[in-house]
Amino acid sequence: MGVDKIVKLVGVLVAIVAAFVAIPYSGLLVALLGIAGAWFIAEEDRSRFLIAAVALSVAHSGLDAIPTVGPMITTALGGLNGLFMAAAATVIVLGTVERLKP
Repeated sequence: MGVDKIVKLVGVLVAIVAAFVAIPYSGLLVALLGIAGAWFIAEEDRSRFLIAAVALSVAHSGLDAIPTVGPMITTALGGLNGLFMAAAATVIVLGTVERLKP
């Protein structure tokens, strides 16, 4: 398992755990892990990742209607949404920088 997979897995784990447990500076930690994980997204996978980030952002709050587990799923996906949004912003900046480089 490479560094890229470890960073991404730690990011997902921290985002989900931080949604349920009070971790000091969890928002900053999730954002930094999202930024670090975005550096490892291959150029050909960036558009798929951005579509997934938008889909997660739109759909993560619609699961509250599921009895018993709906709010927990929504909370976990909300934590992942923060991770994905930080990574998506980084992917956009990386793409812009690559296009502007001579």
